[in-house]
Amino acid sequence: MVYEISNFALSAKVSETGGELLSIRNKKGREFIWQGNPDYWRGHSPILFPICGSLRNNQARLRNGKMVNLCRHGFARKMIFTCDFAGGEKAQFTLVSNETTFDDYPFPFSLVIRYELKGASVETRYIVTNTGNEDMPFYIGGHPGFCCPVDKNASFEDYLVEFEHEETCTIPAPVLENGLINMGSRRKFLDKQKVIKLTNQMFDNDAIILDQLHSRRVQLIHKDRTHGVELEFCDFPYLILWSVPGAAFVALEPWSGLSTCDDEGDIFEDKRNVMILKSGESRTYRYTIKLLS
Repeated sequence: MVYEISNFALSAKVSETGGELLSIRNKKGREFIWQGNPDYWRGHSPILFPICGSLRNNQARLRNGKMVNLCRHGFARKMIFTCDFAGGEKAQFTLVSNETTFDDYPFPFSLVIRYELKGASVETRYIVTNTGNEDMPFYIGGHPGFCCPVDKNASFEDYLVEFEHEETCTIPAPVLENGLINMGSRRKFLDKQKVIKLTNQMFDNDAIILDQLHSRRVQLIHKDRTHGVELEFCDFPYLILWSVPGAAFVALEPWSGLSTCDDEGDIFEDKRNVMILKSGESRTYRYTIKLLS
């Protein structure tokens, strides 16, 4: 089932499947969320939980000897959430651990996705709670894909990615065969730059993994600055830029963690930036999409 919320500036649609944001339209009817195309990518804006990216061979061992068996980006994006409420400017969806999730991830949890419209913005909150008795390791992330071009009279290469601050950084290489990351192979990506011009070749080698950014705001905007979106992601240390060559979208993805890296082992709790919740603890992660038109 799909639910709609709206205010004076925009409307948004959310599916109970994955609690996924399917659409953001301004009052002129302009769509900003990628509407999916199986030739490129079926998704719209899935949640990544309890991992972001991939594990080596889709599994990892816990310190207590149990196993975690998770395909890329975890299971939450494919599961049916309960709609707690949806109306006016707010909607909330909840996923609770069950026998299916225990088979792959042996931890009791509650995962809440809360959407709230604030003017020309959509705020997304992920609230993760450990409902079990043991420490719970996890990652969480967003994967919003944005139409590019938004304006049908424009082209992909008419758009820019602009960062909040001037940035200098290198990026690691994704391993195309298994979805992992080669931290030992890095290349220069930004050199005292705030702006990147999109090109059709930019994503030939898969995603761009920004693990050294100072900025916590980024814009995908038309070169004439007539329209676009801004993503604010203060609660997330990593930003992933991704598209598929020839597709008319760019994903701006805030992640709390990364795929397994070549300098890591396979103990889940020892992975880079893993989050640990004690029994009964909750943690909230927020990101905001603002329409710039």
